Amino acid sequence: MRRKIIPYNPRLKTLARQLRNNLTRTEAMLWKHLQNRQLLGYDFDRQRPIDEYIVDFFCKDLLLAIEIDGASHDHPDAYAADWQRQQRLESLGIRLLRFTDHNVQRDPAAVARAIEDWISGQGFVQQS
Repeated sequence: MRRKIIPYNPRLKTLARQLRNNLTRTEAMLWKHLQNRQLLGYDFDRQRPIDEYIVDFFCKDLLLAIEIDGASHDHPDAYAADWQRQQRLESLGIRLLRFTDHNVQRDPAAVARAIEDWISGQGFVQQS
């Protein structure tokens, strides 16, 4: 199966690299469950540039972006920006799962299980 090529703004590469080298605490907590194909055998990238955005985690095989929303997302301007961002990503064929910073901090394994449940519910098979 050929992967869909998703365009990105090349100017985001440097920022994405900086973000990968400086993960937030909650990003690092969830990354422990996503790295090295631990989640159903799927490969996830951290801080992946897509179009004009950088998503927290991305699986190319599933076209799945995962975002962790911290306190900065808790006001009307952020809701509007998040909605616009999500609409653009979905227009590119990307599915987006959002989790709160609080949920990841409280139980990152439960968040990983929720992602697994979503993948399984979409009919994707485990990668080898």
